[in-house]
Amino acid sequence: MLGMKTRKKSAMLLLTAVMSISLFGCSTGNTTTGNAAQPAGEGNTAVAAETTKPAGGKLVLYSAGPQKLADNIVSGFTDKTGIEVEMFQGTTGKILARMEAEKSNPVADVVILASLPSAQALKADGLTMPYPDAANADKLNKDWSDAEGNYFSSSASALGIVYNTKLVSTPPTSWAELATPAWKDAVNIPDPTLSGSALDFITGYLSANGEKGWDLLSAYKANGVAMAGANQEALDPVITGAKSIVAAGVDYMAYSSKAKGEPLDIVYPEEGTVISPRPAAILKSSPNVENAKAFIDYLLSDEAQKLVADAYLIPGREDIEATNRANVKDIPQLKVDWNWMSEHGEETAARFSETFK
Repeated sequence: MLGMKTRKKSAMLLLTAVMSISLFGCSTGNTTTGNAAQPAGEGNTAVAAETTKPAGGKLVLYSAGPQKLADNIVSGFTDKTGIEVEMFQGTTGKILARMEAEKSNPVADVVILASLPSAQALKADGLTMPYPDAANADKLNKDWSDAEGNYFSSSASALGIVYNTKLVSTPPTSWAELATPAWKDAVNIPDPTLSGSALDFITGYLSANGEKGWDLLSAYKANGVAMAGANQEALDPVITGAKSIVAAGVDYMAYSSKAKGEPLDIVYPEEGTVISPRPAAILKSSPNVENAKAFIDYLLSDEAQKLVADAYLIPGREDIEATNRANVKDIPQLKVDWNWMSEHGEETAARFSETFK
């Protein structure tokens, strides 16, 4: 059997090599600089943040969506510090692929990923720089962040059953219901080789239920559940009415779309689900270490955490709650094993793809 470190490297290689096949996902990859960020949307009036002394210089950030939130955080950080930010925006897989391509000449200072096992793999491979003195780190959910300061989960999203309210009057309340005849050929599920959050859900479900978890996934396939690309690609047919439900749908996308008037809502199955943290880390190869630390401090500040909440995500800090969505205390959770999930990501994604092809 492979050792833990080797298996964690495999998990990272999976996300680097397999997920990067997609040119889509949480957002399309692009680069923005400094104050080119879009202004905060309605309701994004931030509370007063901790004062950060203007430092100047630059920061290179690789961020896995959502785009508007990333833009607002970059804008707020630059306003506070004077530090210009060069941001590459893409999926977790595209970020890891870019890091791999640049490993002989790394340029990124900070990464924000949409998958906790990916950050665990970066730490295991010695690619992160600890920052144990980060401001407000003591207020973070300790299960989502590294005790030594190698990564900080500044936000999270939960996976649920997202449904079209025009097509579904009585939504299912358990994962098992999606395998019944009532939902035959009506359900999408994101592809875990393209979506880090989908992989978190599937590995989390299996870590909690063991091998019998595969019985449910096989029953999904037999009932016509379709593996339908990354998160947005799985959700779009539900918005249009071509499908009724997304299994393991990302909740902030559902809340955001609902707020825009789309016929969507979400339930969290009674047996529990996975809350997927979104960790940020300073890279060991960072050319701008002090600016990177300043960015982490801002990311965990009152102001940035309010921006997180306004974007329909769960704030990483336990002393701040969202008012426009369910918070951690409202969501039934599976008892997942993040170490198991990190170690078994590659084999799980491969088996899932084989089952649903």
